[in-house]
Amino acid sequence: MTLLRDHDLARAFDHASHSYDRLTALNPGYRTDLLRSARRLRLPRAGAGLHILDLGCGTGASTRALLRAAPRARITAVDASSGMLRRALAKPWPRQVRFQHLTAEEVATAEEGPYDAVFAAYLFRNVTDPDDVLGAVRSLLRPGGRLAVHEYSLSGSAVHRLLWTAVCRGMIIPAGTLGGDRELYHHLWRSVLGFDTVPGFTARLTRAGFTGVRTAPVAGWQTGILHTFLARNGSAGAGRSAR
Repeated sequence: MTLLRDHDLARAFDHASHSYDRLTALNPGYRTDLLRSARRLRLPRAGAGLHILDLGCGTGASTRALLRAAPRARITAVDASSGMLRRALAKPWPRQVRFQHLTAEEVATAEEGPYDAVFAAYLFRNVTDPDDVLGAVRSLLRPGGRLAVHEYSLSGSAVHRLLWTAVCRGMIIPAGTLGGDRELYHHLWRSVLGFDTVPGFTARLTRAGFTGVRTAPVAGWQTGILHTFLARNGSAGAGRSAR
């Protein structure tokens, strides 16, 4: 089974949107992990005066994490799936949160921004050309602007690769099949196996021109599987360690 891309992937997420929140709720720590990554942006003054882009917001779980981490920031959340956005829009939001139906590639031409920070959760392994999207993100960020990528990126250890396959075959794919979304959750499994390892994505960020690139692990069963990647657009903040 090949990986889903572009319109095919957006349609698969459209179809899965009705059950997506229920399935992610089965993952222990799913929302806590998003919040931890959002807080790792270390936005000052609770985000007052800042504009944040939530790139690939899905049903709004990442947007909610950003809002909790920076409750005074203005947040623009975008996603390529109209079905996922409908689910997000059905939830209550304060006035400073806005949603738009855009692909990651389209954001750079939408005449929005510049942004003080970009948060991208579970996005980069799903785009056709991660380097193009990283270039777009850099063009959208202010000099010194912060990037946090919350992504399934395996450590490179065979143990973590085997664990991911076991969890997918034992839980994720069967649960998705019950919801009629087997193709999407097969894609989830295979997309992680085919994506950059942690050293590979760190190197990709550096090649794209980001500075101060660093990685922080996620606790729990996803240790070695899910990571937060942190970087800056420019030299500001380079060399700080994530905590």
